[in-house]
Amino acid sequence: MDTVLFEDIFTIVGMDPDGKKWDRVHRFVAHSDLDMDLLFDVNTDVYPMALEEKFALALATTLSLDGTPDDGFFDQSGRKSLADKFEYVMYGKLYKYSDVDVNGISKVEVYISFGGLLMMLKGDPNHLNAFQVTLLRVVSNQQSIGGFRSIKI
Repeated sequence: MDTVLFEDIFTIVGMDPDGKKWDRVHRFVAHSDLDMDLLFDVNTDVYPMALEEKFALALATTLSLDGTPDDGFFDQSGRKSLADKFEYVMYGKLYKYSDVDVNGISKVEVYISFGGLLMMLKGDPNHLNAFQVTLLRVVSNQQSIGGFRSIKI
């Protein structure tokens, strides 16, 4: 069972578009190879990011490799999981899914909250049709893959 709902490569094109509001958190603006737009918060003390940086992003319903639902708690059993490939894991809730019109083009906006850190993903409905209001696991990685910094969400 494939638990990854969305995957793409993004480039950070902006930072703190409304000004810096928090000491340790930056709000980044990114654009992807699939013409998707992303606005997301990152605690840069924990996970430093910079303008023009490229990263891979994925959204998954579970960290379990066999698709078994997890309970949202960190599993310390040593069992293999999606998190093993990454350094940074977040758990969040998809709380809003909206159809929007952008200059006559139909788009979808997906809003996710990770304990106060927010993310908005906007783009072609064909890329976001697997989403529903649900809980998501977020994993991030600073490992370099093909020259890209990889984040799995």
